[in-house]
Amino acid sequence: MSNFLATAAYKLAAHLPHQLPADTGREVAFAGRSNAGKSSALNALCNQHRLAKTSKTPGRTQQLVFFEVAPDRYLVDLPGYGYAKVPLGLKAHWQEFINGYFQHRQALAGLVIVMDIRHPLREFDLKMLDYARSRGLPAHCLLTKADKLGRGAQGNTLLGVRKELGPVASVQLFSSETKLGIDEARAVVTKWLHA
Repeated sequence: MSNFLATAAYKLAAHLPHQLPADTGREVAFAGRSNAGKSSALNALCNQHRLAKTSKTPGRTQQLVFFEVAPDRYLVDLPGYGYAKVPLGLKAHWQEFINGYFQHRQALAGLVIVMDIRHPLREFDLKMLDYARSRGLPAHCLLTKADKLGRGAQGNTLLGVRKELGPVASVQLFSSETKLGIDEARAVVTKWLHA
């Protein structure tokens, strides 16, 4: 099966609304707590090692980073939320920028929420799900780092998260290390970009 996302290439990083690409076409945003494995997930889905910069330091992504998959089709890497060591003023700026992006961006076709399977459904994850719900956007949750748990614990966590979310979002197990769930996640993102 060919991978539509494999052609993804860095397009731009936006720190201010006027730096965003034209609000046409379709884009899928990736959100997650700092260090949840968002960059690794993006790289795995696109079958590229260095597309999104991975870092041991939480909060490395400090802008909205756009990767172009095809003309007018983008993957968007959002700043990691949570404990990024940044000044409060910058944190407030991100919050306002991302609020505006979610409320007004017409090209936004879906939201992928990346959660470490060992710490799912934290406050910020729920806030992201609220953004999606308020806009009527589809949301898909990746329970990353699934390889850190045994099969039984993986299944229990998946069931628990599915039960808590109900119809609000789809959920799956994911590991960029063992490639668990990559085809499933890739199919969801590709469908949203094509729709």
